[in-house]
This record gives sequence, structure tokens and C-alpha cells, in this order.
Amino acid sequence: MRVGMIAPPWFPLPPRRYGGIEFVVSLLTEGLVRHGHDVTLFASGDSTTQASLSYIFARAPFEQIENGGHLEVVHSLEAYLRAPEFDVIHDHDGLASRAMGALVHRLVGTPVVATLHGPADAVTQEMLSALRHDLKFIAISDYQRGGFPDLDFVGTIPNAIDVEHMPFSAEKDDYFLFIGRMIADKGAHTAIEVARRLGTRLIMAGKVNEGPEREYYSREVEPYLSDNIHFRGEIDHDTKIELYKRARCTLFPIQWPEPFGLVMIESLACGTPVIAMRHGSVPEVIEDGRTGFIVETADEMVEAARRIDEIDPAECRRAVEERFGSDSFVLAHEAAYLQMLEAGAAS
Repeated sequence: MRVGMIAPPWFPLPPRRYGGIEFVVSLLTEGLVRHGHDVTLFASGDSTTQASLSYIFARAPFEQIENGGHLEVVHSLEAYLRAPEFDVIHDHDGLASRAMGALVHRLVGTPVVATLHGPADAVTQEMLSALRHDLKFIAISDYQRGGFPDLDFVGTIPNAIDVEHMPFSAEKDDYFLFIGRMIADKGAHTAIEVARRLGTRLIMAGKVNEGPEREYYSREVEPYLSDNIHFRGEIDHDTKIELYKRARCTLFPIQWPEPFGLVMIESLACGTPVIAMRHGSVPEVIEDGRTGFIVETADEMVEAARRIDEIDPAECRRAVEERFGSDSFVLAHEAAYLQMLEAGAAS
């Protein structure tokens, strides 16, 4: 198949540091190329790929992400202007890009599928509902899909990772790990509370943007830093993987209904169990008692942490291989594309 793959423009593929969507798009793109498909990747010019790379911005304009909606439009427009070249266009960009995709499908006929990477907030629900007759959709969890009852889905395909390149370790150091942006929804303050109550070392790493995130960090994180509570800031991929590999467990104390959560499967792939709050897709990812524990409160997280040695690191790794590997991820997308093409041929 000839596939036009639209990544967000803000970070290069694969991402050097922050960029969960970019990581997933890169994994899919390279997998499709290995399977023999003709893929054109629309991303920033500093991306690395085996696909044909097309770009407007030679360097990812991540510093303009907060107020750069017009840049997103310019970036995706390049892909949609070339719509007749593709059998399928797969859009991972924002709402403005999806609107262009609907228009192009109506005018040119090239089928467009959009993966939903975010939550079902009111604005997103309303806009995508208006585009539902011209786009197909892929959800990343059943929880997320339930928030968009009137969209035409061609699959629910959970995010995946390249398990073979994730180092496994059954030997652990005596620290807990928190990976995530410094915002209340990610729950760094709860991770700190749990570690302090247990007297356990906690290593935290994540991005801190200016504005509300900096205020949250200054109020809820910085005052508690100590010999036991460490903050590494934004780290690169290799450093993150080393932290996962040696951690006794990863704390995932989210405070919002996250539609997926790559942190969970990255940790499990390295053999490190996860203790997560029961929000969003968590019950679809964590197998309670096998790969970690699902809890409701900070008190329950403390109690679960005391039992974390009951979880076998090898089972954590095995669960990711079974459910979140890159091969099945790519095959599921191929099936979704074929479903779209067959439906178009039948109509």
C-alpha cells in the first residue's frame, strides 16, 4: 500500500526526549516499511526514518507548540495536497489537520483515518462528530473509544513498543520511579507522598514547561526534594530505560482518565511492575496481581508498594510481549487500512 503518514510537527521522529505520540508514529512507520509498504512520512526535517521523509520545517518547532496552530495547518496541508498519491492517509496530528482530511476525502476520495491520541473532551467530541461522515478513526483504548460513540472506528489498537530493544532486568535497586510531566494530572505529588510515607527512595523525571507546570513543580515537588526524593528533569531515552530497568516499581498515580499511558508498558517491558491509579485505560493495561497493582487512593498505593515483591519481573515482560509488541501493532494497522480500502471499493 501507498501510505501517507502525518506525524505532529513539534518533535522529531523518533523523539530524543519528550514525545509519546511521536514514538508511536515512528514505530508504526518503520514497521510498515519493513512489511514492504511505500510510506511517506510527513514530519520535521530532523526526523530519522526508512520511509520517504517530507517536511515543511527543517527543524521541529517545539518551542512554538503552545501557540502554533497555524504551523500545524501548514505542516499537514503538504500531505493533503498530495492525497492522490496515496491509497490511505493516516493522520496523527491535531483537530485542524483532521478537518483538512475530511475535506480532502470529500473532494479527492482518498480514505483518511485518524488515530485519537487524546481524551474525549467536549471540544474534541463536537468537532470530530461533525467530521464523522468523511473520516475513519482508530482508538488507542476501549475506554477512549467509549467517549466517542458516534464515530466510525476501524479498530481499537493499543499503543506498542519495540520490546526486543527494551532491556530486561530481574535484579532491582531499592528505589521507586515516577516518569511524567510535572502537572497535577500526572500525580507527582502523590508519588512523593507514597515514597515519604514508606521512607523509600524516589527518582522522578519529566518535563517542566513554564507557567502552570512550573508553578505546580515549585509548590508540590521542589519543597520535598531531599536525599531520598530526587528529580532528574527531562531525560533522554537511554537514561529513562536504565531507570526503568533498575527500579523496584514504577508509580503511575494519574489523577485523570488518560486514554493510554506508554509509561506503563515501557516499565513492564523492562521487568518493572507498575502501581497505578484506576483511571482511564489503566485496567486495560495493568493486570492486577500479575504485572502490578491497580489502586484507588494513596493509602492503597502505599499498601500495594509493600507487596510489590510479589510481582514477578519475568511476568511483566511476558505480558508486554503478548499484548503490546510492535509486530501485532503493525499487523493491526494493516488490517484497518485494508478494511477501509475494501469498504471504499464496495461503495
